[in-house]
Amino acid sequence: MALTSYSADATVTIGGTRVLYDGARKEASLSVHNPDKSPYLIQSVVNNLDNNTQKTPFVITPPLYRLNGGKENLMRIIMSGSLPQNKESMFWLRVKAIPSAPREKNTLQIAVATSIKLIYRPEVLKDINVERESTKLTWRVAGNKLEITNPTPCFINFNEIIVAGKKLANVSYIAPGITTTVVLPAGISSGKLQYSVINDFGAVTSLHSLSI
Repeated sequence: MALTSYSADATVTIGGTRVLYDGARKEASLSVHNPDKSPYLIQSVVNNLDNNTQKTPFVITPPLYRLNGGKENLMRIIMSGSLPQNKESMFWLRVKAIPSAPREKNTLQIAVATSIKLIYRPEVLKDINVERESTKLTWRVAGNKLEITNPTPCFINFNEIIVAGKKLANVSYIAPGITTTVVLPAGISSGKLQYSVINDFGAVTSLHSLSI
């Protein structure tokens, strides 16, 4: 499912800030648009979250192609392996836009790569609501750190976490069934906690509040 437009560089745009792969379907898709006059070479690959070299269970077609100026192409993402069916799995979908070589000599060409999240959602979870699931997270202060536990089958992608009026740094996501820790700002050990998450459509939800 491809949604709002997202800029891959100054010209080429990709049709979403994330791709949600519905486990009930045979494939997902992502559009790439080149509003420029010059052609680009588009190269795409799916990587693991930790960037290890183990092969991912997805194939992108076409993986490499020329996108002429003013044209749009739809890439298909096809599952070629197996994944857990009781929880979500998440990967990086990387799209690289390589500009065409100029006729002028001594011109630097820069290829720009954009990474968006590819989330595989099993069919049994098709009606799940990520924002509602985020309210099941548990939060606990342990010394100068905030422990977050995710008992849900979803990847919860945070937009921000605020404790006692201060934003926490290096906040990203928490995987299903995992406990992670985030360093608290100096001198903060309790107070009002607020957080917002990013939903299936790439939109930021309203702030949720609780005390810790």
